[in-house]
Amino acid sequence: MVTTDVLVIGSGPAGGSAALFLATYGVDHIVITKYRWTANTPRAHITNQRTVEILRDMGIEDDVTAQAVPSKLMGDTVFCSSLAGDEIGRVRTWGTHPARRADYALASPSDNCDLPQTLLEPILIRRAADRGSRIRFDTEYVGLVQDDDGVTVTVRDRLAGLTYRIRAKYVIGTDGGRSQVARDVDLPFEGRMDVAGSMNIVFHADLSRFVEHRPSVLYWVLQPGSNIGGIGMGLVRMVRPWDEWLIVWGYDITRPPPEVDDAMATRIVHDLVGDDSIPVTIRSTSLWGNNKMYATRYRSGRVFCAGDAVHRHPPSNGLGSNTSIQDSYNLAWKLAAVLSGRAGEGLLDSYDAERAPVGEQIVLRANKSIEEFGPIFDALGFTSTNDPAQHLASMRARGDDTPQAAEQRVALRKALEQKDYEFNAHGVELGQRYRSGAVVGDGTPEPEYERDPELYYHPTTWPGARLPHCWLGRDGHRVSTHDLAGKGRFTLLTGISGGVWVEAAGAAARALGIELTAHVIGPGRRYEDLYEDWARLREVEESGAVLVRPDLHVGWRAHQLPADPGAELLDAVTRLLART
Repeated sequence: MVTTDVLVIGSGPAGGSAALFLATYGVDHIVITKYRWTANTPRAHITNQRTVEILRDMGIEDDVTAQAVPSKLMGDTVFCSSLAGDEIGRVRTWGTHPARRADYALASPSDNCDLPQTLLEPILIRRAADRGSRIRFDTEYVGLVQDDDGVTVTVRDRLAGLTYRIRAKYVIGTDGGRSQVARDVDLPFEGRMDVAGSMNIVFHADLSRFVEHRPSVLYWVLQPGSNIGGIGMGLVRMVRPWDEWLIVWGYDITRPPPEVDDAMATRIVHDLVGDDSIPVTIRSTSLWGNNKMYATRYRSGRVFCAGDAVHRHPPSNGLGSNTSIQDSYNLAWKLAAVLSGRAGEGLLDSYDAERAPVGEQIVLRANKSIEEFGPIFDALGFTSTNDPAQHLASMRARGDDTPQAAEQRVALRKALEQKDYEFNAHGVELGQRYRSGAVVGDGTPEPEYERDPELYYHPTTWPGARLPHCWLGRDGHRVSTHDLAGKGRFTLLTGISGGVWVEAAGAAARALGIELTAHVIGPGRRYEDLYEDWARLREVEESGAVLVRPDLHVGWRAHQLPADPGAELLDAVTRLLART
């Protein structure tokens, strides 16, 4: 029997990143996947700031940005009758609007980008393997039995046809949207699967002349009367500028699925592009279902699930792979702490408490984004009749000099503005505030949101929130507050008046056998508050302190120097780690 501390089942964004995090933290683990290699289609692609800064913490941000499409080429999202046809409207997305660009730049040391899953997964797996991860391809999960001391997992080598067992102390199920692991441990779910049907068509074609002047990731095409796709809306998605693409086209899931051959796929490409003379090479086609389902619990005993295994939703908002990676980031440091004896078993209860609400939020948000196409259809006159000819006439009439057309233009503008919630949901991406036993409150109420909490990120050091980013100075160079924290350790940030926290941190680290690094921020110290931004963001006095967990979330804070800082800090960390 093969033995390990942690067995990861699946090697997608959740499983691949779990392997990277566990390897970086020195946890003995094995990854199995039934596939022969990483993703063969570019499914997930939007990589938001939270994910990039997590990969920055892992030391691989440069790997990502070297291959990704930068944010400046992502955001001129177009609604049109075809790429060569009439443009209905345009929306600035992914923080590219000048009024939003500052929000994104102030919020994180890292920028968002577009990196297809076909490129992201090999980066994760290669870096994990470099750091000691053992990854077994062509190895299929069969079943598991768990007891008080561990989990025995039966797997099948698909090449040799051999079945064997792996004994692990903990298991992470990251085996996708139809997770067998989640079924086997009977995780509870709400919602339903296969709400609607979609097809993917991956193809190569040089579309530069249609898109280079309006660079974007997404081009939405509305073609009333199309013989598939219901109301006639398709998506042309950039995979690589400007010659690799993916089309998403709907079909009626209550009817037999369409048989998509190369000829049919090419016709759909030509229809959405609006030019049947362009050479097209079809790479692949596939059918899939839009889902609206989330687990209300992510853990059963020693088995945890993450990623699509527990939150299943359409790709709207680009939250899928991002949330999956963030699940694993939350769990990995806790497993490392428990396995090393630095934390009590109770710490693992916080994974459920912290991540299940996030999963529910993003499933509902993604599905609501689909519903928010309704006002666009209403404004274009699509919902008042089923006649495609009238649909086309209504689309064209929006340019008329009539009172009706003027009303239509106002309605269309408001409808497109509503898509902010899909394409610029900065608060959803960065604004997660955890409530669990791994957060020690300071007795203050949760800060109120000054702006829309879905659209805007609100920085705060309130315990449970993500550590606010700002630029500090070190030897004349800029360093993010995030660069002081993470790296698998706890971090304490204070000011010159709180210098005694350094000794308190050292004492707590020795007492608990953990890594806890303290940094004094101020003039003449190793890190200086270049722009006084940290003084504005920290929400505690200069003599106070902010304790940051290994996942860059605030675990506790002291508003000012207490009478016994050593005792206060030791108590907070002991409680956070579920130590007796």
